[in-house]
Amino acid sequence: MAELATIARPYAEALFKADGAGNPRDLADQVDAVAQVTRLTELRQLADNPKVEAGTVYDVVVGALTPVVLTPAVQNLLRMVIDNGRLAAVPEIASQYRALVNAMTGVSDATVYSAFPINGSLLPEVVSALEKRFNRKLNASVVVDPALIGGIRVVVGDEVLDTSVKARLEQMKVALTA
Repeated sequence: MAELATIARPYAEALFKADGAGNPRDLADQVDAVAQVTRLTELRQLADNPKVEAGTVYDVVVGALTPVVLTPAVQNLLRMVIDNGRLAAVPEIASQYRALVNAMTGVSDATVYSAFPINGSLLPEVVSALEKRFNRKLNASVVVDPALIGGIRVVVGDEVLDTSVKARLEQMKVALTA
């Protein structure tokens, strides 16, 4: 995986520099959308076919992103990645670009795993409490994981806060069997 990161870094840095005065969060969302499409096995097979032209691959990717309007910077990135045969690196480019944006804005991405959906009015309260706990601004996304039984599990970078019922039951199991 280190090789893919090495390939992706110059693309992510170039996109970050090319953005200039634009909104880096919007651009990050666009690159994430492109990354979602490029993860598809069928698209990779199409791109790897030597009989298929780069323009056709580009049109297929943009066509799959119909509701998303790509900025010229992201369009140029996509064309360059396809022309250079680096379509597999797009998810890593998106990840590295988001890391650059987060470093610039002082915000960290957080994934909140919850046993139940967290509704719109409760989410800001949860995020506010987590920001105090992690001592930084957070860009939170919620993933429903019924296996937690109750509570939440929060992952911010390499830090994990697990207050789920499942984790507490595991702790009790270890204590009882020790």
